[in-house]
Amino acid sequence: MITALKVEVPIACFRVSRAREYAQTYPVPPPATVYGMLLSMVGEMDRYRHCGIKLAIALLNEPEKSTILRTFRRFKKKQIFDPTNARPDYQELLSDIQFIVWVASGNDNAQPRLCQRLTDAIANPETVDRFGGLSLGESRDLVNGINLLPEDYRGESLRWLVQQEDGLLTLPYWVDHVGSKGTRWQRFQLLPPSEWGQPPDNAWTEIRVE
Repeated sequence: MITALKVEVPIACFRVSRAREYAQTYPVPPPATVYGMLLSMVGEMDRYRHCGIKLAIALLNEPEKSTILRTFRRFKKKQIFDPTNARPDYQELLSDIQFIVWVASGNDNAQPRLCQRLTDAIANPETVDRFGGLSLGESRDLVNGINLLPEDYRGESLRWLVQQEDGLLTLPYWVDHVGSKGTRWQRFQLLPPSEWGQPPDNAWTEIRVE
């Protein structure tokens, strides 16, 4: 089963994992970030539950990038309001993010599978038990809309995110939230716009721990 969703996010930062004082953003949401959003959409708290699914991502536009000055908090001292725990740093933001994510069941052995849960969540949102606003990345970066696309959707002008051995983007497809040891990476390339309406083989990324 394959499900295609169009996602619109007004503003977001997909922070580069190794960025420190200057919070750079990836130009496209990493597969791990999109997977987290999909789990939140169906109210799933166990992020291991749907390991084995495959995602394919394509941008519908080129989001504008801007830079803001923002207060970041770092806990250097135990007293939470100690002024040394906060300092201003620059952060990159993307505006008007529009993309399509194709979700294939792949090796997702849960019942029901994530594809079915996503379809059900859109058809009957009142049956989903979840909390908080739906976001892509930081909780501030709220999703404006998600629409289910027809099975025969052929796409518009799409910028495919494809796996490429010498690709310039190293993106996480699984994030270890306790430390970085368990985070898994893959090299990608963002292709120029094309009319290729269905995911090419190298666009599929399996969400897995190993």
